[in-house]
Amino acid sequence: MRLPATLCFLYRRCPIALYQLDPLQVYFPPAQLALDSPNGLLAIGGDLTPDWLVKAYQNGIFPWFNLGEPILWWSPDPRGVILPAEVHPNKSLRKYLRKAEFSYSVNQAFSQVIQNCATLRQKTDGTWITEEMIQAYIQLHQQGYAHSIEVWQSQKLVGGLYGINIGRLFCGESMFHIVSNASKAAFCCLGQLCRQLEIELIDCQMVNPHLETLGVYQMPREQFLARLPELTQKALDKDAWKARELSNEP
Repeated sequence: MRLPATLCFLYRRCPIALYQLDPLQVYFPPAQLALDSPNGLLAIGGDLTPDWLVKAYQNGIFPWFNLGEPILWWSPDPRGVILPAEVHPNKSLRKYLRKAEFSYSVNQAFSQVIQNCATLRQKTDGTWITEEMIQAYIQLHQQGYAHSIEVWQSQKLVGGLYGINIGRLFCGESMFHIVSNASKAAFCCLGQLCRQLEIELIDCQMVNPHLETLGVYQMPREQFLARLPELTQKALDKDAWKARELSNEP
């Protein structure tokens, strides 16, 4: 197997050495070789086809780049994760959710969810969910890897999230809300569904203040990568992510 060559690439005005990926050969260098600064940046190039994306998630790697940039691949240290058993609404959120009269579904509006995630982020601080990324993840959805949780209010989509499921691992990608706490409701709903499906770990990639309020914590990358082979090789029932309404509130 031909290994990718290193490349000197100007990233945010800082020259750094990155692995240049051959788009004709689905291959990633070990995630442990990612840079310390910027944290987790591993490689450049490759492609966003389902083969590339599935290979990346199986190895603790994900794409993240802005419009006009080449494809960049990351594996940060530490990693933001949470156990499904630890995902629960706190008392005040639970009280709010009862009054909000939300309803929930899985995989009934994947394209709408990812489009909303892209649109709302674009209005605030720009988005890495480019049209190229949207189409790539819709393909993953069609192949049974990418899934969405939807939050509805009066039959209107008001929040949701999407991510990738491989084996007993769920990799969260993005969430949105247009009504207060709807994204938190989607995350709590995800935790409940993951418990039902016996998914063992939710990968949130990197921790931010919003995710910290949901209980997401940091796991050393070495520990995260060590768990991947076991998690990704455990198959779920073929109907686990069947599109349907979810009857119980989180």
